Order: sequence, then C-alpha cells, then structure tokens
Amino acid sequence: QLFKDVTFGIEKGQKIAFIAKNGSGKTTLLKILAGKETPDSGNVTFRKDIKISFLSQEHLFNVESTVKDIIYGSSDPSIQAIKAYYDTISNPESPAHHNAFEQMNEHNAWEKDVFIQEVLSKLRLSDITQPIKFLSGGQVKRIALAEVIIQQPDFLILDEPTNHLDIGMIEWLEDYLSKQNVTLFMVTHDRYFLDNVCNEIIELDQNTLFRYKGKYEYFLEKRSHRYEVDQATIDKAKNTLRKELEWMRRQPKARGTKAKSRVDAFYDVKDTASQRLDERELDLEIRSQRLGTKIIELHRIAKQFGDIKILNDFSYTFKHKEKVGIVGENGTGKSTFLNIITGVEQPDKGKVVQGETVVFGHYKQEGMKFDEEKKVIDVIKDVAEVIPMAKGKTITAAQLLERFLFPRDMHYQFIRKLSGGEKRRLYLLTILMNNPNFLILDEPTNDLDIFTINALEEYLEMYDGCLLVVSHDRYFMNKMVHHTFVFEGEGEVTDIIGNYEEYRIHRKEKSTQQRQEKREEKQAQQQKEKTKLSFKEKQEFESLEKELEQLEIKKQELTAKLSVADIHHDELLKVGAELEQVIATIETKSNRWLELAEFA
Repeated sequence: QLFKDVTFGIEKGQKIAFIAKNGSGKTTLLKILAGKETPDSGNVTFRKDIKISFLSQEHLFNVESTVKDIIYGSSDPSIQAIKAYYDTISNPESPAHHNAFEQMNEHNAWEKDVFIQEVLSKLRLSDITQPIKFLSGGQVKRIALAEVIIQQPDFLILDEPTNHLDIGMIEWLEDYLSKQNVTLFMVTHDRYFLDNVCNEIIELDQNTLFRYKGKYEYFLEKRSHRYEVDQATIDKAKNTLRKELEWMRRQPKARGTKAKSRVDAFYDVKDTASQRLDERELDLEIRSQRLGTKIIELHRIAKQFGDIKILNDFSYTFKHKEKVGIVGENGTGKSTFLNIITGVEQPDKGKVVQGETVVFGHYKQEGMKFDEEKKVIDVIKDVAEVIPMAKGKTITAAQLLERFLFPRDMHYQFIRKLSGGEKRRLYLLTILMNNPNFLILDEPTNDLDIFTINALEEYLEMYDGCLLVVSHDRYFMNKMVHHTFVFEGEGEVTDIIGNYEEYRIHRKEKSTQQRQEKREEKQAQQQKEKTKLSFKEKQEFESLEKELEQLEIKKQELTAKLSVADIHHDELLKVGAELEQVIATIETKSNRWLELAEFA
C-alpha cells in the first residue's frame, strides 16, 4: 500500500514541493492529481474550468511526430492561429494566410507567439521540423517541458522537472516559475530549485501528510524536531505500558466500569507504544580498495565525431582524494569524456595511462538495464554473496540490502515492482559493492529522493578514492567538488579551481564578454553598405504593408467606437486600451517598414 486516507488542499497561487522517500508513491499521487490514474478510494476535486498541465517523467510521444506537431498540437485557439499563420507565411497573398492573420488579431496571438519563441529559444529547440525518433532523451524532456509551459495553465504539476536539463536551463526555468502567478505542485530532488520556487513543503511519511511553510532547511529542522517529540511520546507510552500491563495481569476477569475505562486506556497506550518511527537512513559504510601513486594520466587527448569536436589536446593528471565536477551544456561531450577515461571509448589522439591499482565504479546516467523478472536479492547475489566492509568486516547480501533501505519484505520482490528511485538506489549499490577507488558518477541525483542524496553526500565527503561527477544538481556540486571541468563546446575544456559558485562567476563573465563581442560585430556589419533586401526581407516587407493596412482599419473602427455618445465607462476604458496597443503596434511596424523601404 502506497498511501491511505491522504487529504489535503491546494489554494490558488501556492507553490508546493512534495517530498517523500523513494517507493512511497510520489509519482502515483501526481498522476492521480493529473487524472492519469484513479485512486482506489476517495476523490480529487478541482475548481470549475481550471486549466491543468502535467509534466510526467515518461514522455509517450508518437515517434513519427515532429517537434512542431507537439508544440503546436494544443487545441488552444491562439496556438492554432499561430500554427496556421506560419503554415501559410510562405504564400502571403493567399486567402489562407489572410484568414490566419485575422485569427492572430482576433485571438490576440502575437504576444503568445513571442512567448512561444522565447521558450523554444531558452530550451534550445531551434529545429522544430525534427521527428521525435531522432532525438535524445534529454531533447524529448525539453520538448515535454516546452509543451506544458506554452499552455500557460492555472495549475502546473511537475514530476522532477530539472532532470536532463543543464544548469543554464534550470536557472531559466527557476526564474520563470518563481515569477509566474501559477499554482504549482511538484516533486523535485533539486534543493536550490525547491528553495527558489516553492513557498511550502508537503511531506508524506508513513501514510501521514505533514505541511511546512518555509524553505528546505526549515523543513529539515522541523522534521527532526517532530521525530524527537514523537519518539519522546512513544518512550513515555512504553513506560506507562509496563505499569498498566502489570495491573492488567492482576485484575480478575469480571471488571467494573472504572476498571473497564482503564482497560480501554491500556489499549490506547499499547497502540502508541507499538509505533515505530521510520528513521532508517542509508548506510554506505563500504570500503574502497587501496589506490597507488599513479592514478589516471591524460596526455594531449583529442576526440571528435564527424565535425563535432569533443576534446582538443586535453591533458590532466588525477591526484589522490581529488573530487572533480564536470559541467557544460548538453551535447558537449561530458559522457564521452567519462567513457574515454574508463577505456570504453578510445581517443582519436593522445593516450590515457591508468595506474595498476585503479578500480573504477561507473554510475551511468542511463542507469542499469535490470531483468524486470529478477528478484531484488538475486541482483545483489549476482555481484557477490558476501561483501567486504570497512575495518575488515564482511556482511551478507541481505544485510547490505537492509543498509540500503530495502527491508526484508522487499528482498524477494520482482524488479518490475520497484519505483524509478528504488531502481536507481539498487544500481548505486551494485556499483559500490565492487569497492571502487575511482568513482565516476554521471547524474547520480536523478530520481533519487532527497534523503538518499543526503546520505550519498555524507558518504562521498568521507570517501578515500578519487571522485569524478557530472551533475546539474547545483547543491550537490557545491558540496562535493573541489574544482570543475567546464566543457565549453568545440573541444574546449576550462579547468576552474572551485565548485559550482565559481563556475557560475566564470559563466557570467564569459556571457558578458560574448555580448560585448556580438555588439561590436553587429556595429561592424551595420557600417557596411547594404544594397538590397534578402528574399526573406522582401517577404517581410510585403507582409508588413498588408498588416499595416489591416491595423489602420482596426484603428479607424476603434476610433469610431470611442466617438459613440452613450458608450459605457467600462467599455470606453477597454476600447481605449486596445486602441493604444494598436497605435503602438502601427508605430513599431511602420519603423520596420521604413527601414526595409530604403532598399525595396
């Protein structure tokens, strides 16, 4: 049973993070809210005519569809008007384009179009003609995110929205959601994202909901205090139970009213004393093998796929107990770099020298392909029946599973019954069982719950081996790494001494420099004599003439409305505002028409 008798309400404008341990039913609850699954009992009630969007972790798009089909696939009239406008823009003289133009005006879709283009730009979805079947998992995730944001719903339900996004996209999404007047309910493991977006946390713990109005640190503090109070109550009940049990044994079978009342109270105390708080924490006390003097040396390595450069003349020597982070936009070659280090892929040039004592533990972003019909304990026994621990101790596979929060009643469950986060935790266990002294983690926090991530961080802080981690989890990176490889693209890698905060400063400085260079380049281009319009500019020029004609007609109509003597005050304000907007649009488009007219 995932949960029972769960009752809560969400008010307009609230932004709530939902926290629970892996396997507690977070995703299931979100699907029930979104109407994708039906509860066994109880019901979900929404305000009338509320618009809901749901971002799931699995995106079941038709693989033959294009990005455009999904982005403009909504039944929203303004989105349909925009789609029709772009479908007919190549033939501006056609009745279809004229009708589409009218629809754009009627539904006030120009602003919506600007918003859609901004979202596509921020999520780097430039080529919307690509079929889904040719895209990576990360690209599909960005399309799904764009789809729900573009709908501009009243209530937004998000399941791990930051998975597969790079840091720049996460920060944009964070800024967008924090500023929007949208009601939000989401599951996320990203603690910075949670703090910057949400104003309330709901925790599901042992079938009971707890609400916290505050940030993540406040939640941890109050949660800890709640456990202390609950434990004190249980301890007190246990002391009372011992005395009452002695009294119960001494009493005759026939009891008076007063005795019956005490008997009833005894059973209440017994229920309280029998409670067990689920304070289990992940125990990662697994030793790593001794690491020799020589670890990994990279000598002038280069790698590219076709025209895409991944590495260009890169050299580095890893040192003892070094913790290195890797960041960069999706597609810059971070995972390829990890495969070169482990020998899965060979560099085009240069060489990788590996020390004799190095034992890799490579946690891959795509996870482990488990046999779904296998049992949990068999997965562990396939690696080892007995596992060496710190200080020469050993434990069995069953004991190790319990330390990784898989209780005995889960050991013989089939893999297919595990949640996504539980599968990730089991995969991490299979990696650490081999006692690696060079640990490579590629997006380790995806799908793990916050409590598991905290335990992993504590383990890694004490880890004696080398750590190389790719992650877009800013909180995790700040806590874990000493310096950072920044994959800039085009084979360039910058080594920054420091963690995510130092990388952020570097990125800001680089962005400022790039903007300055673009300004200078644009000024240089403007200085060159322009002699004629491009084909696209000709189309724009012709389209502007027609648009300005329509806007002038609209302006005359609105001016005529304002001159009606008995016009209502509210209507007067509405028409006046619309006229102001039309005049501003005419001015903007007229200026552009004049620019183009010089060369027409």
